[in-house]
Amino acid sequence: LSVSEEMASEVDVGIVVPCVILGLSFLVGAPGNLLVIWTIVRHVKQRSHTVLLILHLAVADLLVLITLPLWIYSLAHSWVFGEPTCKAMVFLIYACMYSSVFLITLMSVERFVAVRYPLMSAGWKKKKALNQLLVCLWISAFTFSIPVILTQIVDGEKGDEHCLYRQYQSETQELVLVLLETLVGYMLPFSILVICYGCLCSKITKMTFKSKRKSTILITSIVIVFGICWTPHHIENILSLIVIAIEKYYPEQAASLESVSSTMAFIAGAMVFISSTVNPILYMFAAHSFRTSIRDTGIQKLLRHISSTSPGEGNREVSFVSKRPTSSSMCQESKDQMDIVL
Repeated sequence: LSVSEEMASEVDVGIVVPCVILGLSFLVGAPGNLLVIWTIVRHVKQRSHTVLLILHLAVADLLVLITLPLWIYSLAHSWVFGEPTCKAMVFLIYACMYSSVFLITLMSVERFVAVRYPLMSAGWKKKKALNQLLVCLWISAFTFSIPVILTQIVDGEKGDEHCLYRQYQSETQELVLVLLETLVGYMLPFSILVICYGCLCSKITKMTFKSKRKSTILITSIVIVFGICWTPHHIENILSLIVIAIEKYYPEQAASLESVSSTMAFIAGAMVFISSTVNPILYMFAAHSFRTSIRDTGIQKLLRHISSTSPGEGNREVSFVSKRPTSSSMCQESKDQMDIVL
C-alpha cells in the first residue's frame, strides 16, 4: 500500500508541475502577445521592418499559446479530442517554431545589413521586399512542419491516451526527419545569428555614443531567450540521432541515452511554451523608461522609437551618406545620424 501511495504522489507531482507551468505561460503570454499585437496595429501607424517582424513574431507566439488549455486538460485527464486534432495542434506548434526562428534570423540579418550597409538597407526597404519574404517565410514554416502530420499519433491505454508520441516507418525516416528539423530549425539559423552578431559587435564596440540602442539590445535579448528555450528540444533530437547510430553496437549505452532523452522531453516541452511567453516581458522591461502617461503607454513609445530609429526608413538615413555637413555642425550631426543608424 505504501508503494502504491508513493507512486500516486509521484504521478500527481508529475502532472501538477507541468500543468502549473503551462497555466502560468498561458495567463502571462497570451495577454502579453495580444497587447503587443493590439499596440502595433492600433497605435503604430508608420511601422518599420523591425516592428513588422515583431508583430509576426507575436502572432506566432500567440498561436502556440492558445493551444495550452487543451494540453493542460489532456495532461490532467487524457487526450479526448481525437487524433486529427492532435496532429493539427502539433503541426501548428511546429509551424510556429519554424516561423519564429526564421523571423528572429531575418530580424538579425536586417539589423546587420542596416548597421554595416545603410545604403543597401535603405534601397532594400524602398523596394518593399519584406512582404514577399514574410510570405515565403510562413510557407516554408508550414512546409517543413508537414512531417509532423505523418508521424504524430495518439497512443496509450483506453481512457489514458496522450498526444505525445511520434511513430516512424523506419529508422531511416526517423533519422532524416529529426536531422532535417535540427538543421533547418536550429543549427543553420543560429549559425547565421552568430555570424551577424559577431560582425555587429566588432562594429558597435568601435563607436562611442550616449544612446542606449534599445532596439539592438531588445533584438539581442529575443535571440538569447529563444536560443535558451529551444536548445533543450534540439539536444533531445541530437540524443535521438546518437541512439539510432549506436543502438546496434552499444545497446546499453543507447538505452541510457534514450532514458535521458525521455526525461528531457518534459523539460524541453515546457521551455518551448515559455519561449512564447517571455518576449512580451522583454518588451515591457525595454519599454519601462518610455512610460509617460496611462494613455500613452511605455510599449507604444518603445515601438514608435524602434520605427523612428530603424535604419533605411525615410530621408534622414540617406542624407547621412549623401549630405556633406559644414565643419561647424559636423560633429553633432554625425553623432545624431549615427544614433539613428544604431
